[in-house]
Amino acid sequence: MSAEEARVLRVVGEHLGGCARADLAERVRIGKVAVRENRRAERKRVLTRVSSSRWAGAITRTSEDQYQLSLRCLFHERASLRRATSKIRQRLAVPCGQRAGGVRGYPSRAERAQKQRRLQVLTARLADVEARIDAGHPAVVMGGRRLAKVRHHLTDAGLSESGWRERWEAARLFLTADGESGAPYGNYTISVDPVDGTVTIVLPEPLRHLANAPRGRYRLTCTVTFHHRRGEWLDRVTAHRAVRYDITHDPDRGRWYLDASWSTPNTVLPSPVEPAATGVRLLAVDLNAGHLAACVIDAHGNPVDQPVTVPANLTGPASQRDGRLRQAISELIHLAKTNDCAGLAIENLGFDDARATGRETMGRGKRGKYFRRTVASLPTARFRERVRGMAHHAGLVVVAVDPAYTSRWGAQHWRQPLQQQSKTTVVTGHHAAAVAIGRRALGHGLRRRPGVTAHDQRIVVRRATGQTVPHPRARGTTSAPRTTGTPHQGTKTCRDRSDPLALLPVSQDRSGGQPASPVYGDPANSGQHR
Repeated sequence: MSAEEARVLRVVGEHLGGCARADLAERVRIGKVAVRENRRAERKRVLTRVSSSRWAGAITRTSEDQYQLSLRCLFHERASLRRATSKIRQRLAVPCGQRAGGVRGYPSRAERAQKQRRLQVLTARLADVEARIDAGHPAVVMGGRRLAKVRHHLTDAGLSESGWRERWEAARLFLTADGESGAPYGNYTISVDPVDGTVTIVLPEPLRHLANAPRGRYRLTCTVTFHHRRGEWLDRVTAHRAVRYDITHDPDRGRWYLDASWSTPNTVLPSPVEPAATGVRLLAVDLNAGHLAACVIDAHGNPVDQPVTVPANLTGPASQRDGRLRQAISELIHLAKTNDCAGLAIENLGFDDARATGRETMGRGKRGKYFRRTVASLPTARFRERVRGMAHHAGLVVVAVDPAYTSRWGAQHWRQPLQQQSKTTVVTGHHAAAVAIGRRALGHGLRRRPGVTAHDQRIVVRRATGQTVPHPRARGTTSAPRTTGTPHQGTKTCRDRSDPLALLPVSQDRSGGQPASPVYGDPANSGQHR
């Protein structure tokens, strides 16, 4: 890209960025209202005079998304502060060095005094967050609050004022064009020719004098090539289906990037009885610090072949962590396809409560600090979202199950049998937990029934005593069909039906009874009151 083309892109991005910031400020002033009352049409008409109708539509849509995201962040922060203050108040109510109803008081008066001061700080923060939620005015920094704070610590960040200014201006550019089905190549504002890769941009109305192509357009001399999922992109642009484009600038490398994105059609999820009835396999995965433990589970809930450990060193900068996580998930998908698995089974983990109250519940001293750091480093939400997206494009389903007792019962009932089956692999408790996760995803109980014979070549074709049968489990409160053998003892453990990511609905909860109603989380998470 030439210097003149970079200058034009920068001028357009700064002009549209100013419009986007003004519209976002107006949206924040409107406050928390219904969608029909956010005055988007009125704001769009104002922006059309200084840009174009399509640029104005993209700006108002981005402002609304940013506003809703900021509100959700406030809801999550409120929930976290409520959990932290509640836990501290419980411990402050108990005298030093004593216990009351399972709650342990602080060991010394000095620590108790520090916790009292911390409670005052958290209470003040909670009051500020609740005031922002009630007013509907979240704080949003265009360009990033972290980068804005770096301005006051340039020496520690190793940046000069001019270098920081370049990053700040690049982060505040707005060059986003939403796609439109039926438009040339799926996008009228920013279009990419699939034949030669040339990029054409529609300039805003005040900048039409910079156009070098008909109808107020600016054509870049450089070309664009997509390597990742190029076939899908070609199918869409040749059929004139909507494709969104984002142009970003990296001042450190001096490069401009064009990203293409589009929505995928909704797929029909399998019914609860399909995985067990069709005899498919699942790849069960247990997320741990530094690695992923995986094991293939057949339709009867039995482990197949040897368990696998996939390294996942999630340390370093955020970009490197995300790349390593994607590499680990790619290995899981390859392993699932190699073993003819229909999907992956994961845990619906969430450490929000642990991160908020970790200093009160996860021990003290060096050991407790190390454990809290380990828990906080597990990318549970990022792993869940990455697995769901990458598995969808690979044609695999993802079943997220309740993580309760998977590690304990897996190690108790499945570690030794799995070690007997795997002669050359050292089986850990994480591999046994993966087996428990897979069994729960298929609707089987976690605990191994007594009287089950060991795996042997002479009886491999015969069903073991007391094992599960290939028929789907009965629904309701009736017992599941069983073969002749030792009666089952204990209740069945299934996935929690309140799991929002469980693609297969569950029939029972862990107690064996039908839940009366869906289980909701903290109202602060959604901003709704029951």
